[in-house]
Amino acid sequence: MHVNNTAEEKEALTQQKSKLGVSLFFIYLVCYAGFVILGVFKYELLATTVFFGLNLALTYGIGLIIFAVILGVIYNYYCTRYEDQAEEADNQMEGGSK
Repeated sequence: MHVNNTAEEKEALTQQKSKLGVSLFFIYLVCYAGFVILGVFKYELLATTVFFGLNLALTYGIGLIIFAVILGVIYNYYCTRYEDQAEEADNQMEGGSK
């Protein structure tokens, strides 16, 4: 007999994934806020050459984009892991009830 996840199990999984997403968002927000603060208060610093002839503004901006992609990959990895663990626990419960 196949047993579907209960609403409570789905809710717990959704909360776990939401908590991860919000945590990663705030990590990105701090990094992005640093870029905005530099642009507002130390804009001349953004013109400084830092990497292969690129200025800080371009380097920081590209870094933010790459960092966002990395955070997306991390989010996907952990959400998939959470779902796999929930499925494994569900399968163990099914196996034990036979």
